[in-house]
Amino acid sequence: MSRGRLHRAVPAARPGAGAGAPEGVRGSAAAQGDLGRIVTVPNVLSLARIVLVGAYLDLLLWQDDRVVATVVLAVAGATDFADGYIARRYDQVTTVGKVLDPVADRILLAAAIISMIVYGAVPTWLAAPVISREALVAGTVLVLASLGAPRIDVSLTGKAATFGLMVCFPLLLLGHGPGGFARALHDVALVLVVPALVLSFAAALGYVPVARRAMAVRRGAGAPLP
Repeated sequence: MSRGRLHRAVPAARPGAGAGAPEGVRGSAAAQGDLGRIVTVPNVLSLARIVLVGAYLDLLLWQDDRVVATVVLAVAGATDFADGYIARRYDQVTTVGKVLDPVADRILLAAAIISMIVYGAVPTWLAAPVISREALVAGTVLVLASLGAPRIDVSLTGKAATFGLMVCFPLLLLGHGPGGFARALHDVALVLVVPALVLSFAAALGYVPVARRAMAVRRGAGAPLP
């Protein structure tokens, strides 16, 4: 038997597999080790965050229990930090989670802002830019998805901004009450929310070059124009 027959054919690497994708558009091959999982602790926490939104709205708008509603809102916001930490710390980052987590964030933030406008706990100058920013980011994600561009991962700046807003809005709600302590808490929350708001717009601007690279990947893949 000739030596040539003893050699096994080495399969060629798939073009573009695990390489060549722009940062922010696609993770490394190692980071994508088990992205197909669905039932993970972070994903359960993201779903719990959406469920807590319903409980919060019921407590605030129908039962008029501002304090308990604030506690529920704070717990919902804490799950945003917890699911991200667990996903990274215990290697539970999944494709489903990368979609579910920001969707749950948007639902929670929108519900908190709109309900607090109705309740009178958030000034218009704060509510308007936050809602506009969230609508702009959500609309951009939908447009990119409809054009077939690769998914854009949430940046650390965006997560930090969302976390900051989720801390400040419960404080604003808790401070919307009688007494000097409530007034002081409300004023402190208004001061803290400004850098979080600035950070959120900085994160939105940071998505612009990532979105352009995502569209470049789509064009390079030869996707047909809509």
